Amino acid sequence: MHEMSLCEGMRLIIEEQAQAHKVDRIARVRVELGRFAGVEKDALSFAFDIVMRGSVAEGAELVMQDLPGRAMCYDCVREVEIENRLDHCPFCGGGKLMPIGGDEMRIKDLEVA
Repeated sequence: MHEMSLCEGMRLIIEEQAQAHKVDRIARVRVELGRFAGVEKDALSFAFDIVMRGSVAEGAELVMQDLPGRAMCYDCVREVEIENRLDHCPFCGGGKLMPIGGDEMRIKDLEVA
């Protein structure tokens, strides 16, 4: 389960930011998850609760916000949202799409208690 290692990385970032801003407790962590990030939300939530034990984010709420998949269509030169990596352009029907987004996972913000 790679979600555990993702949460370990999040913990490092959270603790670093808490220390830098002299924060004792984090109440909420908002993360953005791209459609193609390959993250299982239930597993991430489970791992988050375990990994955050003993940290400034112990007991914090994890809020996951979905980001759409995005691609550049080389036929009509538009940036489009896609559901699947192999979708065709929803505007022109072209099949020459280059994925440009949707595989990211990032901490959007931290809410202090």
